Amino acid sequence: MDYIQQLILFLIAVVANWFSALAGGGAGLIQLPILIFLGLPFPLALATHKIATVALGVGATTRHMREGHLDWRILLLIFLAGTPGVVGGALFILDVPARTAEIALGILTLLLSLYSWFKPELGLKTNHHHRTAFGYVVGGLVLLLIGFANGALSAGSGLFVTLWLVYWFGLEYRLAVAQTLVAVGLGWNGAGAITMGAVATVQWSWIPALILGSLVGGYLGANTSIKTGNERIKRLYEIITLVVAIKLLWG
Repeated sequence: MDYIQQLILFLIAVVANWFSALAGGGAGLIQLPILIFLGLPFPLALATHKIATVALGVGATTRHMREGHLDWRILLLIFLAGTPGVVGGALFILDVPARTAEIALGILTLLLSLYSWFKPELGLKTNHHHRTAFGYVVGGLVLLLIGFANGALSAGSGLFVTLWLVYWFGLEYRLAVAQTLVAVGLGWNGAGAITMGAVATVQWSWIPALILGSLVGGYLGANTSIKTGNERIKRLYEIITLVVAIKLLWG
């Protein structure tokens, strides 16, 4: 791959991960299809994308830590509950046609967009909910299921984590996005990258440009999120979930 192609990969990664860091998910909507369009088969593109998006978590973590937006109990719950699902999903998808799962995920993602849209006050203010042992257990079980979707299909699963944190734990959108980017970007994507790297082929020559773009895009997106009000983040979240749903359903 020549320098121009590497530059194209870098710019794609910056744009995809900027949107993802701003809305709490959706990098796979842009980056994964383009990798396939550039000639990679789905399993190879997915493995390459998984490894590259770990840098999204690094960039976002760096910015959100400076603002004190991270709830370490929530982060630990997301990581511990979701990581086994991520590994299971990554192994599962290698031997299963992904189209049926994409349609199901598309329908669920569409419901996310509609639910948030018809709940105008949702996520605009933090109201702590379900901070009991039972609440954490239920929250963790749902995160396990979302983690499985994350491991199997890269497009949009972080959006589920964001809305679940808003709905179940009562976080405002800005704080929910921060937890998602750190725990999913670093923890889940890291676990998925290790699993994919061990059992699948990776286009390693593309990785440096994608990682650098993910790092820059993650930092810039987190910075934009911090400076943007919850209402705008909520609207952007609803738009991105709608677009991700259409993309998954369309194929």
